[in-house]
Amino acid sequence: MFDFVRNNKRVMQGLLLVLIVPSFVLVGVESYQDRGDAATGVATVAGQKVTQQEWEEAQRRQIDQARQMMGPQFDQKMFETPEAKQAILNNLVAERAVAAEIARTHMTVNDAALAREIGKVQSFRKADGSFDMDAYKGALAAQGMTPAMFDQRLRRDLTVQQLTGSIQSTAFAPRSVSARLSDINDQEREVQEMVFPIAQFLPQVKVSDAMVKAYYDKNAALFTVPEQVKAEYVLFDAQAVASQVQVSDAEVTDFYNKNLKNYTTPEQRSASHILITLARDAKAPEQAAAKAKAEAVLAEVRKNPANFAEIAKAQSQDPGSASVGGDLGVVEKGTFVKPVEDAIYALKEGETSGLVQSEFGYHVIKLTALKPAAQKPLAEAREEIAAELKKQKMSKKYSEMAETFTNMVYEQSESLKPVADKLGLKIETVDDLTRKPNPQLAQAPFNNEKFLAAIFGTDAVKNKRNTEAIEVSPSVLISGRVLEFTPATKRPLAEVDAQIRQRVTLEEAARLARAAGEQKMAAAKTSGDATGFGAPSVVTRTREPAINTSAAIAVLKADVSKLPAYVGVEIPGQGYGVYRINRVAQPAQPDAERRKQEAQQISGMVGQAELFNFVEALKAKAKAKVNVQAAQLGTKSE
Repeated sequence: MFDFVRNNKRVMQGLLLVLIVPSFVLVGVESYQDRGDAATGVATVAGQKVTQQEWEEAQRRQIDQARQMMGPQFDQKMFETPEAKQAILNNLVAERAVAAEIARTHMTVNDAALAREIGKVQSFRKADGSFDMDAYKGALAAQGMTPAMFDQRLRRDLTVQQLTGSIQSTAFAPRSVSARLSDINDQEREVQEMVFPIAQFLPQVKVSDAMVKAYYDKNAALFTVPEQVKAEYVLFDAQAVASQVQVSDAEVTDFYNKNLKNYTTPEQRSASHILITLARDAKAPEQAAAKAKAEAVLAEVRKNPANFAEIAKAQSQDPGSASVGGDLGVVEKGTFVKPVEDAIYALKEGETSGLVQSEFGYHVIKLTALKPAAQKPLAEAREEIAAELKKQKMSKKYSEMAETFTNMVYEQSESLKPVADKLGLKIETVDDLTRKPNPQLAQAPFNNEKFLAAIFGTDAVKNKRNTEAIEVSPSVLISGRVLEFTPATKRPLAEVDAQIRQRVTLEEAARLARAAGEQKMAAAKTSGDATGFGAPSVVTRTREPAINTSAAIAVLKADVSKLPAYVGVEIPGQGYGVYRINRVAQPAQPDAERRKQEAQQISGMVGQAELFNFVEALKAKAKAKVNVQAAQLGTKSE
């Protein structure tokens, strides 16, 4: 890893929290308008509140996005710390400050730029490169959005990118700085190694009983068996609800009849056209010339109707469709001007129109495909409807049963049997639970940190009462009850004697190896004698070292103002190494391409730093103020 990036990792993490990077596919910057929440604002920007509700929604969005990106590696605990919540609030404030600047300066993006960005989305294009209106509308509908909503969000995102991009693109790092950092990264150090292995000193070590006892007393935590619990528990989740929800055939039929439009596919028409353009203010001679050309094109089409696409490529003056043979794709009502739309809906499949005049000029239109309206039969829709109705019923039933579960485990806290019998749940048993989650149990519901805190609580351990209902994952509740509690115990010395002797022996041998190595290094510094050192090898930041990685890091950090230089390093699990640095140089043939990439990296970091400062300035201009401290984060504002 490039040193400059590695050494500034913390700075980069801070920058990433406030940089606004819009997504151009269905996800936009959320509305910045105050929702009129009655709660006291957790922050204020440009005189507008950031409410507790908005802040909590931002946290949920961040968690949902991380869960989708990280998959099985997702750990919600990383978002539950005060620092993580503070970062999300700071980011929200930064977004508001940028939005306020955009509103103040009336920045926007024109329709042409908006259309270009939408056209770049690969999922909105057909195999031939033309725009797929069906895919576009379908993707938006899946997100609960209309084209107008998407356009508004995308326009806002592009405006934010335009503002922030103008700051980053003007930043640069001097070439002398880039060159100096690349020189440091490329630097080669010739080094000789002398290792004092632990094994060499093992015969010299004699471990006494007193040494074993002292180690045992000093490291009591190593030999402590943590407190443990054997518990029973009941789990309430969607599966428990599903078994109690049924959908009848009559309900399916009734839903189908009341929502017929949802199962009807409207007629679809696909068309192509050839356009001969005509300016609105064209003079009579220009009008006559355009019409004559259009009539000639129409005559050619009627003579060779199968060659419509080729004629369109050669003659059409519509820049958007000429290159694809005039293809307009699937025509939606209201998409085209009235004369063109009326002509398309008057044609039969395969028919070609006469000349159609619009405000853009003269059109020759061909209906290339016609798919009649169709209704999905009840038999085909039955499974889909039943699943939807069951989902709706389960949502309502879940709320009812979850309330029952929560109340019963608390009100009848002496046993889990009542709630299990009432809701048809199974009582399970688990052994050897500890206060901290066990990595080997992974995502098991009883391995949840909140549940473990509750099951080890005073009321659960001493009074043997049920824990409260705890949500361990979305829509999954658990309650447990302690069956047996085993306090923390210390393993007897006799039981761990052999283990301790082995550890002490290795530690003493490592100490002797270090002492011998330091003695050798001191002598070498005085005499300059290289006797005993191995063959020279080259250590650099850009290649895997021939010596131990820990030693290589120490060699690269060593002061080389006077050569030869020496450094001593403890090599984990091996012993002690002494390293003699003979020479420091630059490579004979530097990697020009890598240096170019490093220069770009540095300029990018400078740009991010400039953007960070710019956003901070916008926050100051908007008089942004955070009204809660880290310790308050996650609590409701009064």
